[in-house]
Amino acid sequence: MTTPRPDPDDVDRTAAENDVADAEVVDLDAARSRRTGITPLDDPNGADLDLDDTGADEPVMVDSIAAQRRPRFSLAAFRDAERVNIIPSWLRSTTEFGKNAAWAAGFGAHTLTFHSVRLPVYAVKLTARAPRGFGRVCKGYNRWLWDLEGEPVRQSVVRAAINKPEEAKTYDRLTNKRDRRVRWRGLITMFLAIMLTVAIGALMLAPVIAQYTCLVVLVAVLGYLGTSADKPLLGTAVVRHDAAPLTSVEVFTALAALNIKGINDAIRRGDDGRRWFPAPIQRETGVGWRAEVELPRGVTASTVVGKREELAAALTRPLGCVWPEANADVHPGRLILFVADKDMSRAKQKPFPLLKSGTVNLFKAVPFGTDPRGTLVTITLMYASMIIGALPRFGKTFALRLALLLACLDPRSWILAFDLKGTGDLSPLEPVSHAYRAGDDEEDIEYVVTALREIHTEMRRRTKVIRDLPRDLCPENKVTDELASNRKLGLHPIAIGIDECQRGFEHPKYGAEIEEICEDLIRRGPAVGIFLLLATQRPDAKSLPTGISANAVLRFCLKVMGQTENDMVLGTSMYRNGIRATMFSRRDKGIGYLAGEGDEPVIVKTFEIDGPAAEAIVARARTARERYGNLTGHAAGVVLDTTAVRRDTILEDVAAVMTDAEAKLWSTVIVKRLAVLRGDAYAGFTADQLREALKPWGVRTGQVWGSDPDTGETGNRKGITRAHVLDALTKRDRDAGGSGRK
Repeated sequence: MTTPRPDPDDVDRTAAENDVADAEVVDLDAARSRRTGITPLDDPNGADLDLDDTGADEPVMVDSIAAQRRPRFSLAAFRDAERVNIIPSWLRSTTEFGKNAAWAAGFGAHTLTFHSVRLPVYAVKLTARAPRGFGRVCKGYNRWLWDLEGEPVRQSVVRAAINKPEEAKTYDRLTNKRDRRVRWRGLITMFLAIMLTVAIGALMLAPVIAQYTCLVVLVAVLGYLGTSADKPLLGTAVVRHDAAPLTSVEVFTALAALNIKGINDAIRRGDDGRRWFPAPIQRETGVGWRAEVELPRGVTASTVVGKREELAAALTRPLGCVWPEANADVHPGRLILFVADKDMSRAKQKPFPLLKSGTVNLFKAVPFGTDPRGTLVTITLMYASMIIGALPRFGKTFALRLALLLACLDPRSWILAFDLKGTGDLSPLEPVSHAYRAGDDEEDIEYVVTALREIHTEMRRRTKVIRDLPRDLCPENKVTDELASNRKLGLHPIAIGIDECQRGFEHPKYGAEIEEICEDLIRRGPAVGIFLLLATQRPDAKSLPTGISANAVLRFCLKVMGQTENDMVLGTSMYRNGIRATMFSRRDKGIGYLAGEGDEPVIVKTFEIDGPAAEAIVARARTARERYGNLTGHAAGVVLDTTAVRRDTILEDVAAVMTDAEAKLWSTVIVKRLAVLRGDAYAGFTADQLREALKPWGVRTGQVWGSDPDTGETGNRKGITRAHVLDALTKRDRDAGGSGRK
């Protein structure tokens, strides 16, 4: 039933108005403002504000409630959202699927072989345990036949009937049920006994092989039933070491233990860390756990990265398993924490993909190592020079040798390997090197200078070749893969690797020249196919001059001691941004930060290629070069002529060919006269070589007015001032104790 609506004409309007005559009219906007603290605007245009009588100490919200409310549905948000792959990556990648299938097949073969070898042991165990199994079967069947499982219940009812006589009826019901069960089970037992007798009789008439087969099966079943829980029948073919899962509570507790002020303040305010995790903690690549952490306001991820050792202790994990990183793409306070199942320095690394076969195209990415997740990390050597820095014995030379091995696997390339440490770590590359030297003696440095001068001259030739090429062949005015393969142009890749490069830069005689050539090569060389790979164990301003360190694209920094060394290798402000190679421990050999290949630096463990493996790779590379026809320089048995560098009498000779009347003379005229003065030493000597030979002595070439007596030409050209040569002679003799150089 419903209540009938009153007729509007029957309402007493006068009485109703009298009822509300004393009522208060409420301004809803003002009431809402007093409740929310927001003052409404009287003027629709926002000219005047009607401030209410709320106290000055009450909070006033700047943003409206609508502005603070997050949109529940937004088409733009779904457009920007990251879509999860429908098909997993291991199924989309043929290589990864093949590797997984091969691993599964190998795992199955290993397990099958393991247990097959132990079949005799398993047979003895089953035979020994069969009597116990037979006893367990008889005991269990006897309990089932006589319903002994219900005996404790019946006994408890009997004891209860002593004080409660009415329980006797319950006992009668239980006893009747038990009797019925025993009768039926007895009949079943008689039937089974008859069937067993028939089966035994049939087995006695069966062939011998059937009898033995049944006996083996019976013994196996009884032996399995007689196996104790603490003594399994089968041995363990594979021992698993499962790591404990990472939980949000564990991460929150570990971060709280770091004693970081911003985190401590947030916890004191009652923050329980539930909103610190913008995404669930999940497994990544099957080798560890990945957690994204939104740190409290004002706390940077670099602060946590700097306390990696304390974080590992708080998580109770090995140091090599804990890898915190800053996700600057979001903001400085977003922390990416990866906790691996195994210590990165001890975990089994994927094999080097080019260890046994394959070649390299330097214009494409090549394998360099793996990250903490076990994922392959690649680098592109072309168009980028590289700096490698680390403390001694942390894998710096191995990383340089790996990069040179990658370069030599491109049959088009030239390799120049200079081991200024002198231990021969780069000696496996000698069979494919256009130039090779080990040591830092005077003659070794002279060899390096001569080779660098040759490449410097080659770079200038290449710039002219590229400049003259048609636009359709060279649209970007740099060497391309196709141009490098055109042998007529001579634009093949050239890789120059110098270990302990500070020995060259700090050389008292040739250091300035080596620095100048390397700086020019590192600036202009990549565009013409020439790239440098410099390694040093002392990354400072002297070991890595600013002009060189500032222009290197690829940077690999292993363990270093301080912020200065860290930023010298990785770049300015890297330490402040949380990229800290100081966090690596003593056993993290071969592990470092690689910067310049991607948007963000990544932690990489380089492939460890020992001496014999490197020699095998180089032998394969030499075979490829022989087929390609690219054995040059040292690899082809050509001895580099260092006569131009060894001219210790260059100052005396230049002074001798410049008469007192010739205060200034063109460089081209001087080299002609030098060839006449000492043809054996200055045959083929050029003006560029003269400039480089005089540079260590502080004599610079400049624009001078002069003439050529042979041709009669006059003009303003590159030349030398005789007074500068004489001053250099005086200074040299004074520094040598007045003995001079004869």
